[in-house]
Amino acid sequence: MDQLIAWIVTPLTFDFMWRALLVAVVAGAACAVLSCWITLLGWSLLGDAVSHAVLPGVVLAYVLGLPFAVGALVFGAGSVALIGAVSRTSRVKEDAAIGVVFTALFALGVVLISRIPSQTDLFHILFGNVLGVSNSDIVQVLVMAAVVGVVVLLKHRDLTLFAFDRTHAHAIGLSPRRLETLLLGLLALTVVIALQAVGIILVVAMVIIPGATAYLLTNSFERMLLIAVAIAVLAAIIGTYVSFHANLATGGTIVLAQTAAFTLAYLAAPQRGVLWRLAARRRPDRAGAT
Repeated sequence: MDQLIAWIVTPLTFDFMWRALLVAVVAGAACAVLSCWITLLGWSLLGDAVSHAVLPGVVLAYVLGLPFAVGALVFGAGSVALIGAVSRTSRVKEDAAIGVVFTALFALGVVLISRIPSQTDLFHILFGNVLGVSNSDIVQVLVMAAVVGVVVLLKHRDLTLFAFDRTHAHAIGLSPRRLETLLLGLLALTVVIALQAVGIILVVAMVIIPGATAYLLTNSFERMLLIAVAIAVLAAIIGTYVSFHANLATGGTIVLAQTAAFTLAYLAAPQRGVLWRLAARRRPDRAGAT
């Protein structure tokens, strides 16, 4: 028991752990909320695209001495607009447009990195450095997360209706195009929030796994939101603690904790889990045998 208490309390004696936990929890919660809509709409590939497309913006912000969030947000929103423009003005389908735009922008970011003399900070953006976040980083994350939270609260019903039935949303006077744009903007903002925690490479997991996991566990969208947030927050705390004690990469450990939750839901979720369905199939056989 004493060892468990020490395992929990010891990291909290360091200021950087308090900052890391705060950023990881806030980023995880913000991503989890949006991941529910991404799961329902089937926008996982788009989340991947936005997370990689922000790289050149991060590099240019570094060169100009601006906060990383500024460049990432500009290129995140720009990539979404570019994908929409390509798919609407050509015969290229949306999935192909996503592939072209995000690979091109990510490649541009890689080329820019190769021309920057010091790559230390950029390496942290690629793979995350939540243990080294500054006070200014925390302020940026809290402000952006607050914006996401306020918009979601105000537009929760409209966004949910849009996700389930675009035709009905249009019939009652809502604009599906505006709601889609709003969700894409929130996606870009959420990606920027998660950059501080897990980096560009792993940010796509933060905006997909919690929602996908919660989707396996409930039929109610409201409960899905709560479950996704709970999973993301718990994974953020466990991942940060494990990375501290085992000297592992924090971002990767947080994502692995989320993946473990998804694996458990995939295997044992009531009615939807693989093991649950196998057990259900065996019950009639046993009943027939008796």
